Amino acid sequence: MPAPNVPASGAPVPEMPGSDVPGSGASTQARDAIDAFLRHLADRGLSATTRRIRKTYLNEYLRHAQGAAEDPENPGTGRPLTAGELMDADRARAWLEDAAAGKTRIRNTSRGPEASAYPNSMRVRIDSVNAFAEFIGETARLDRQPPARGFHLTPGDTEALLHDLTVKRPIHANAMTALRTAAVAALVADTGRGVPELADLNVKALHLDGDEPHADVEGEQVPLTQATVHILTRWLAARASIVADLEGSDPGHLWIPTKPGRARGGVPSAKPGISPAAVRTLHASHRALVSQLLGTPLRPGALRAAAEPHLLAAPEQARS
Repeated sequence: MPAPNVPASGAPVPEMPGSDVPGSGASTQARDAIDAFLRHLADRGLSATTRRIRKTYLNEYLRHAQGAAEDPENPGTGRPLTAGELMDADRARAWLEDAAAGKTRIRNTSRGPEASAYPNSMRVRIDSVNAFAEFIGETARLDRQPPARGFHLTPGDTEALLHDLTVKRPIHANAMTALRTAAVAALVADTGRGVPELADLNVKALHLDGDEPHADVEGEQVPLTQATVHILTRWLAARASIVADLEGSDPGHLWIPTKPGRARGGVPSAKPGISPAAVRTLHASHRALVSQLLGTPLRPGALRAAAEPHLLAAPEQARS
């Protein structure tokens, strides 16, 4: 097998050997097959976030492949591709190369409209195609790329993302959840800690007033930037409105659910604030919101690299 090409993102484009697709799925129009695949995911109970990501990338693939198959002088007149034709190795490779270079993007990002795709978004593209291939009975697979090791946003990209998380709220996003997500992300960026390390914090761990605002994390005083202080102050105000119904019995969890959970066995869920928000909840909220803003899922840990220059610049006494 020849060496794979290396796109602008630096991640190799995986090889996908061509093969005849067995079964009737290959002859189905690609559009209909993708729609059937998405219904199949819903029937299996996969999350709305997973289904949306699969839909986004498969639609991107089909749009790219269909456009490449048409006469450029007569766009929109080409024959619709079948599912089998969509899975052609050369089509997949051309799509991944253009996607890695940012050429398939249909909306702007915080890094500009021509920015290269994140390595992890390329991995999710490959996973989406492979899952679809299995559904239609395709035997060939794209080589799955491992998650980008140590992948982090630059401090500048982190600052831009935190700004977007604070001021932009995608349609249908819950305002309280979006604000909590921005606050968690800001604290990750300032402290260099992951969500599991910050999930159990109490509001008393935050010291936002004075000339040296900081957070007490794992026995250490971690300095906070003014931008993070602003975001956390907004979250604390929102949190106060949520726990007001507890009538003075607030246990002080910093991260709390933003709305009541579902009743289980006919028993109503506890009021928000009595228990802390679960780590998986904080992660899921972050992935869902960031995916809508950037067009790619991005774990909170990708923001941790921003903490290093911030902590190095902080006064030594603030870290002791």
